[in-house]
Amino acid sequence: MEGMKQTRRMFNRCAAMLVAGLLGGCVASRTPALSNAEKQARIESMYQEYRKAFPEVPEMQPEMLAGEAAPARVLIVDTRTPDEQAVSMIPGAITQAEFEARKESCRDRPIVAYCTIGARSGAYAQELMRAGFQVYNLKGSILGWTQAGLPLADPAGHATKRVHVYGKEWDLARDDYEAVY
Repeated sequence: MEGMKQTRRMFNRCAAMLVAGLLGGCVASRTPALSNAEKQARIESMYQEYRKAFPEVPEMQPEMLAGEAAPARVLIVDTRTPDEQAVSMIPGAITQAEFEARKESCRDRPIVAYCTIGARSGAYAQELMRAGFQVYNLKGSILGWTQAGLPLADPAGHATKRVHVYGKEWDLARDDYEAVY
């Protein structure tokens, strides 16, 4: 009988710890969201950390790209995965696979590569730069684009505010965009 009581007590303690852990997670998820300014600062900080791997790659600000009459003057290349691209892309962008299929015919155009925050696109831009292309990394990539309030398009070409942000750590899209991961 005493053995059953001890087992029950141990079970109750474990259950209490489990519930406390679960509730602790819920409470943590209820903490106030970051402001857009805080998100922008985090994007900048993360981007600068990633940029250390490709410091020689020139960068382009999202507002500058939007003002370049893209894609008429520049070729925008999305280096994200097909799942990320299926949510939305920068209007006029092509996928990395599309670019690779015709890249030799694109040597005369400036290229702007982007991903979620700039790490994958920076590495790809570095490869292209070493191969002789005129290439830029989009500073802050699609997250920087959303912080500038610039448009996105779904696969059908319709305007959308949904954006794939790669994962929870990169959930830094501006408040009026819907983050997907």
